[in-house]
Amino acid sequence: MKRNIIRYGMVGGSLNSFIGRVHKNAINFEVNAMLTAGCFSSNKSNNLETGDYYHLPTDRVYADYKDMAEKESQRKDKIDFVCVVTPNSTHYDIAKEFLLHDINVVCEKPLCSEISQAEELKKIAFERGLLFAVTYTYSGYGMVKQAKQLIKEGGIGKVINVNAEYLQEWLIDSIGSDASQTAKLSGWRTDPEIAGISNCVGDIGTHIENTVAYMTGLRIKRVAAKLDYFNQPLDLNANMLVEFDNGASGVYSCSQVAVGYANGLTIRIFGTKGSIEWRQEQPNQLKVTLKGQPSAIYERGTGYITGRAAQLNRIPSGHPEGYYEAFANVYKTYLGAILKTINGVKLTAEDLDFPKIEDGVEGVKFIHAVVESAGNDSSWFII
Repeated sequence: MKRNIIRYGMVGGSLNSFIGRVHKNAINFEVNAMLTAGCFSSNKSNNLETGDYYHLPTDRVYADYKDMAEKESQRKDKIDFVCVVTPNSTHYDIAKEFLLHDINVVCEKPLCSEISQAEELKKIAFERGLLFAVTYTYSGYGMVKQAKQLIKEGGIGKVINVNAEYLQEWLIDSIGSDASQTAKLSGWRTDPEIAGISNCVGDIGTHIENTVAYMTGLRIKRVAAKLDYFNQPLDLNANMLVEFDNGASGVYSCSQVAVGYANGLTIRIFGTKGSIEWRQEQPNQLKVTLKGQPSAIYERGTGYITGRAAQLNRIPSGHPEGYYEAFANVYKTYLGAILKTINGVKLTAEDLDFPKIEDGVEGVKFIHAVVESAGNDSSWFII
């Protein structure tokens, strides 16, 4: 019998978790997905409280993710995928455990801490035929997909230059503070034991790398980077020169100490015939400028929007879609691929239009290349 319901579990995502709630709410856009199991917190009380809040039976609220993977894999009504929304340092172990129990995985970014770990997860997923998504959210925005289509169709010609930035101010008070005070501001993100080798680049710089790669189809060949630590254990600011595999160049900048900016991701793609600009804080618009012509503003949901951007449009134009909808679009596509796989339907390229394990691997490589370059007097580092 054809399946139309997907069962999923979560590791992390207790009631006081920001990103866990975002994942849950995004999945809720699709009525055929049911949360049926979880290991929400290492704190027993928080774990049970979250399970109760989501109306889960107590035997499917697990104290340990290993126990969850083992027992779920043996059930006839086992989860079809697990959503990993824990701090960076735990991603590898948790994702690997579920992959080895033949359970599909969605993982927060960055995928993991080490390149070898990322490659291993990719190898396991491929060998076992499992679907692995890494939640680079911005690829889910409709106008990012429209930009990708325009570039692929040659609308702005050959890409020759990229300028992209992701600017925030939320850690500005850490400048001049000691590490313990910074930790109070940032939680685990500035702790190398939990966040890994990078804070700013690992947290938001990878979003630049992935969004540009998604729009253009280009991959970074090498990078030269300067990181600013301001006496903190991990980077708070980064400036990077990049060279792409087609010979084009780019400048990336990310900061968490840029006063006046809340969540300022901006992507500018320059080609031989024109340019494209997209701003995350005005996500329903795409600026397109062709050589010798006035700039045009493409609006989400209008009749001239086509392809994936039109397919994933949720409400009429003029009603803003935002972060939740973009996250939901990632899940909509992933859930569709899961269902087709369950029902023995061959997947198309369109079915796989979500950030995959390969994208997660590229993100980890990018972080390491940036840190390596910065530690060697900003010399070029080949990825």
